[in-house]
Amino acid sequence: MEIIKIAGIAISAVIIIIIIKQYKPEFAVYISLIASALVLFLLMDKLEGIIDLLNNLASKMSGSQDFLKILIKITGIAFLTEFAVSICKDSGESAIGAKVDMGGKVIIIAMSIPIISSMLETVLKILP
Repeated sequence: MEIIKIAGIAISAVIIIIIIKQYKPEFAVYISLIASALVLFLLMDKLEGIIDLLNNLASKMSGSQDFLKILIKITGIAFLTEFAVSICKDSGESAIGAKVDMGGKVIIIAMSIPIISSMLETVLKILP
């Protein structure tokens, strides 16, 4: 029932932000950051469980452990990028958020090159 806690935090934060914006709009960003951090802390146990499961699967796989580790890192980068972009947009800095988004995409593409090259090698071996 973590979703109830997450929704409660989000709704409470929105209500507090609406009230605070009337008097001190600069504090709204801080409330948003605190609420986001609380949600992330609530999700850490679930994320650790997923990462442990994927690591166990990777240890049982032969040869492709590196690819699974790369996929885990790429997923983490995607989550962190989305989190940072959302914070930037909430702060009214969409331009910075767009740059963070682009940076995350470039890093993901750079990290996925070994997987792409391996797939292309496999395809070339299959083709006559």
